[in-house]
Amino acid sequence: MIAALKPRTRILIAVPFAAALIAGCGSSGSDSSTTAAPNADEFPAPEGKTLEQLASEGTQGDLVVAPTQQVFTEGKNRYGFGVFTVDHDNVSDADVAIYAAKPNGKAEGPYPAEIHSLETPPAFAAKTTTQDPDAAKYVYTTEVDLPSKGEWQILAMFREDDGSYNYVRVPSAVVGKFPDVPQPGDQAPVTHTPTADDVGGDLTKIDTRQPPSSMHDVDYADELGKKPIVLLFATPALCTSRVCGPVVDIAEEVKNERPDDADYIHMEIYNDNDPNKGPRPQVRDFNLPSEPWLFVIDADGKVSTVIEGAFSKTELEDAIDKADAASSSGDSSS
Repeated sequence: MIAALKPRTRILIAVPFAAALIAGCGSSGSDSSTTAAPNADEFPAPEGKTLEQLASEGTQGDLVVAPTQQVFTEGKNRYGFGVFTVDHDNVSDADVAIYAAKPNGKAEGPYPAEIHSLETPPAFAAKTTTQDPDAAKYVYTTEVDLPSKGEWQILAMFREDDGSYNYVRVPSAVVGKFPDVPQPGDQAPVTHTPTADDVGGDLTKIDTRQPPSSMHDVDYADELGKKPIVLLFATPALCTSRVCGPVVDIAEEVKNERPDDADYIHMEIYNDNDPNKGPRPQVRDFNLPSEPWLFVIDADGKVSTVIEGAFSKTELEDAIDKADAASSSGDSSS
């Protein structure tokens, strides 16, 4: 069990990891919050090459790519990352694909990335988000296959308008480093979460968002196994990644639109909202080494979707739909 959260690779502008700035980027996905990934055939084919050999097909770029996560499991992983310039300007419209390889091994990929907006309507944007100049606005995601434990080296390849390529080396992904974080198909841990009644209505004791979120009505342990649960671990005012505020705003928006589809619970990270006092027991019960984390749990009490780091409205809604479907079919493992 992890006793305390450790600082993570910073991934947004001047501050920690996150995504990128909003800038009139069109959407071709199923929702305005998502821009579809480019085609895989627009990037170099691995053809048995190493990452070094692939990199030689382009020039070294001056962008910075940083993962929004550090927990990876054997097999397919949702891979999130932020893209920004060395001057900390956010990049919101890059055509980029990820490649992965064991050290000195053959590259796998390309895995082209979608772009997800983290923006919400003003009614759901808290002061914690709007008054933070470094709050995340975009996250890039793709699905990367990491079939075995250990280190996987990562390369990001950017396609320019003229058809040329720039590459950026990315911190390695280590599969199996954090084996105790619940994964899809697992029975969800049982833990009690504080409610508004527990603190006499003073939500500032259990929520650093300004204003506090509306997701403190029920105790997670009381609702587990009754209906789908959206459990969001995040600390908007203390987040080292600058994505906690935006994702809580997104959850508030979805809760407002789909209040009956799940129980929504926002769980803070630190005891007494003080990083010096270490993580709350609920964080330890889920063995979380970082923040934020989203767990969507089906009506059978099984984990349906897990996302570390930033996520979009589209991704949250898809996760709720998946939990509903799994609850009906009795299958939460996919």
